[in-house]
Amino acid sequence: MSLDVSPALLEKAERGEVDEAEFVDCVRTSLPYAWEMISSLVAQLKVDGGAFADNQTPPPDEQARGQLLRALASDAIRGALQRHFGVRLAFQNCHRVAVFPLDGSVDETLGRFTSVRSQLLNQSPEFRDC
Repeated sequence: MSLDVSPALLEKAERGEVDEAEFVDCVRTSLPYAWEMISSLVAQLKVDGGAFADNQTPPPDEQARGQLLRALASDAIRGALQRHFGVRLAFQNCHRVAVFPLDGSVDETLGRFTSVRSQLLNQSPEFRDC
């Protein structure tokens, strides 16, 4: 799953002039499922409050799953999304995306979510090959 980079943005990158807002827009248009997932979780966090908001529903197909993996496995994409939305992102398995506020008061909850123990407890045979 690659980003759909416009010739103009590619030319800017080749010259070394990359505007993060343009990069974020490229991510938004290239990875619409991942963008919508993260956007909706950010909105849910703002409305509901709490320590985090997460998704536990598997993606509808392999293309959507690939978008989540691409967005969250790339340091550049993940970092840009975190800065754009003003959240910290966490990821388990092939679909469990969570957004945490930047507020340090949730550090313990984030630590539990991203712990080895939580990763092991979040396993199931259905996700073996996801």
